Amino acid sequence: MMKVMTAAVLAGVMATAGWAEGVVHRVAFHVDENDPQVMNMALNNVENVTSYYESIGDTVIVELVAYGPGLNMFIPGKSPVEDRISTMSLGMENLSFAACGNTLAGMEKKTGKKITLMDEATVVTSGVVRLIELQENDYAYVRP
Repeated sequence: MMKVMTAAVLAGVMATAGWAEGVVHRVAFHVDENDPQVMNMALNNVENVTSYYESIGDTVIVELVAYGPGLNMFIPGKSPVEDRISTMSLGMENLSFAACGNTLAGMEKKTGKKITLMDEATVVTSGVVRLIELQENDYAYVRP
C-alpha cells in the first residue's frame, strides 16, 4: 500500500536531505594536533564544505575549535597556517575560531609567560566543552 506524503512532510524530508534551497547547516571542526597536515586538512575541509553548500544555495556556519597541541595553530609566529587563517577569516563570514582557555592557561603556566593568540581566535573556557555545546546545538562534528 502506497502512502501519500503531505507537502509539509515532503518539505521536511527535502530540507533534511539538503534538497531545498536556503537550508542552514552547522559544523564544528576539531584540531588537537600540532601537525601542519592536520591543520591544513581542517582548513581545506572548511573551504570545501563552504563551497559545496554555497554552490547548492545553502548556508553553512562553521566553527573550528583547537585545543591541546592544536592550539599552536592560533599562536602568531608558531602557527604554520597563520596567513591562511587570516585570509580565510577575511573572506569567510561564516567561519569562527575557538581557542581552548584551559590549554592556553596550561601553556602559560608551563612557559611562565603570557601567550598571545591571533586576533581571529576567541578564547573559550574549554575546547572539549565548546565541542559538546556545539553538538548540543545541532552542529555536525568533524575531526580531520
